[in-house]
Amino acid sequence: MGRKEKLTLDSRPENISSIERFVEEICDYYNINDTYFGNILIALTEAFRNALIHGNENDESRKIRVVFESKPKGLSFIVTDEGNGFDPDVVADPLDLEIDSSTHTGRGLFLIRALSDKVDITNEGRSIEMFFRISGIGHEAMKKRISHFNEYFQTRKQKV
Repeated sequence: MGRKEKLTLDSRPENISSIERFVEEICDYYNINDTYFGNILIALTEAFRNALIHGNENDESRKIRVVFESKPKGLSFIVTDEGNGFDPDVVADPLDLEIDSSTHTGRGLFLIRALSDKVDITNEGRSIEMFFRISGIGHEAMKKRISHFNEYFQTRKQKV
């Protein structure tokens, strides 16, 4: 089984910085490239904001839980709030020109779905799992490291 970490936060806007640090530490540990780092960071901060505003309705006594787990084919992040949940099938499509754009309804969920490789909404709409496939992530960095090692040892052989 892979690495698993949990983070429990009060429903306070300033706790978004804890989410940012959490993502940064995980991406550093797994040597995640900047593109995926950005996708994970934006998706998780959007999920946190949705949990804070829509789920927990800015009630500081309610908690937001983030569970990270590395799996054989990628990274999983689950954000859970203590709210009433929601039905994802009735969330407005932010690309629909007929909808009043001032409501901002559905934009966060749209971003999460666009940036994640897979999204599952469970627990009657109180939990959202975002999955990011990492099978190829770090492959280029690994190839560069091998190349640098080979160059180093070639240079050492020539000097000896």
